[in-house]
Amino acid sequence: MVVLSASILSNRGSKPLVSRQFVEMNRLRVEGLLAAFPKLMGHSKQHTFVETDAVRYVYQPLENNMFLLLITTKASNIVEDLGTLRLLAKVVPDVAGSVSEHAVNEHAFEIIFAFDEVLTTGGYKEDISPSTIRTNLEMHSHEEEMALMLKKSKEDAAREQMQSQAKAIKDRQMAALRDSLMNGGNSSARPQTGMVGFGGGGGQRPGGPGGFNMDNMFGQAIGGTGTGGFGAPSDNPYANLGKSKEPEPEAPKVMAKGMKLGGVGGAKKKDSLMAGMLAEDNLAVGSGFGNAADPFGLGIGASAAMAAPVAPSAPATILVEERIVVQLSREGEVKSSEVKGSITYTANTKAGEMANVVVNKSVYSSKCGAGWSFATHPKVDKVMYEKGGLLALKGGKPYPIGRPVGILKWNYAQEDSAPFTVTCWPEDEGSGAINVNMEFELQRKNAVITDVNILFPLGTTDPPVIESIDGQYKHDPHTGMMCWHHDVIDANNSTGSLEFSISGDDVDAFFPVQIAFTSQSLMCPMEITSVVNATSGAAIPNNMTVRVVPESYQCV
Repeated sequence: MVVLSASILSNRGSKPLVSRQFVEMNRLRVEGLLAAFPKLMGHSKQHTFVETDAVRYVYQPLENNMFLLLITTKASNIVEDLGTLRLLAKVVPDVAGSVSEHAVNEHAFEIIFAFDEVLTTGGYKEDISPSTIRTNLEMHSHEEEMALMLKKSKEDAAREQMQSQAKAIKDRQMAALRDSLMNGGNSSARPQTGMVGFGGGGGQRPGGPGGFNMDNMFGQAIGGTGTGGFGAPSDNPYANLGKSKEPEPEAPKVMAKGMKLGGVGGAKKKDSLMAGMLAEDNLAVGSGFGNAADPFGLGIGASAAMAAPVAPSAPATILVEERIVVQLSREGEVKSSEVKGSITYTANTKAGEMANVVVNKSVYSSKCGAGWSFATHPKVDKVMYEKGGLLALKGGKPYPIGRPVGILKWNYAQEDSAPFTVTCWPEDEGSGAINVNMEFELQRKNAVITDVNILFPLGTTDPPVIESIDGQYKHDPHTGMMCWHHDVIDANNSTGSLEFSISGDDVDAFFPVQIAFTSQSLMCPMEITSVVNATSGAAIPNNMTVRVVPESYQCV
């Protein structure tokens, strides 16, 4: 037997639903043979086949005016063809579930696969049963499964790489922002990033709506009423971020003599011209646009090389500094914390060369117990330090002029060294919105922390909906960052909370939370009691700075 085609037809044989060819035939011939079938079939129910000059139609009526049709050669064995027809009639309802036009259309490919199990290429019947056909159709392809597994593994690898790259980019942005906050550098330069002020608004320059002036950037209070803000530039909590509290004298002015091309006069004219051009566009002089490290336009992070050198006003400069590295969990648990402190002495003139720096060693030695370690510089006389807390170079040598020397260092790496903790609880509300609750709590009751900025990404450029807040906030829609600000955290303001809602479904988008602040409250009760001349015993005037620097303070 040679079966040319197996088909299922509806509408009394005039509408082909599925047709499978087992020998090479062009489409026109197949359509012509199928179109001739209802005319040849007639109305006789005595026979289940009909012949033409070239082919034989062997058919069987099905339910719902449908027909199962085999087109064979005239030389084919009709008895075997009828057996094949009966087998296919059992397979069709078994595969499609029912004999209807909708069911056949829904399971067209499954029916074709079943036909291929019964008939081979060339139109020859296989010795197979309906149960074997069902088993073969349900069998899994090992090659297909391997291909799907390989495809899925590649997709997962690409997704992980994408997430790691996105996290790396976010970490670099946060690190640049943190470094800017740490390094300070107050400048009037500020990018126009469409910022939303504290409580939503932010002031505008008197010159027009497009400008943004540092003097009135805090002009709107919480709620955006435009009153009750910080007002004057001196009240700006960001103005002295990362800068020393001690006033520094201005450098002496040096007047240039003689004619000089491009000199002071030309510079003044150029600056005046640029200022006028910028004023027409409502821009601040020296504005830096697109500065990702300063998304809130606070003028921080300016290059130190741009600042004019300041002449020292005292024979000596002393820096007492603690650098702190803290990592918090999202629940506010201190995962790691380390404090590294140092005293750095700089002789500015010959009057500060021969110096003895005396510290309160007996006090901090009694208060600093297990976990603390102290070390002097190798050039410092350790015997004199151990005896009375006197820090001086060995052999009565002078300090080098203009070069800082670290004379004492200390270290402490316990969890209680974190001055305060921050908790961040984002919760998916299940309706395309996330509710976020944040809290801070002071851990060291004697600490006074100022200019606290808690920075975190929002995962979207949409503005947050503030439910309640202690302190102020600022949102930058350009970078999708939010800053929660507090002027002071101390014993009188030891806790605070922030609750807001924002669109999204990724609760991990708010991390890491970066924290920046300034403080003079050292973890170590270190004090410099006196700085005297080693020869005469006279006090040496000095400029002393005490500060705590959060080198890395984050909640992950």
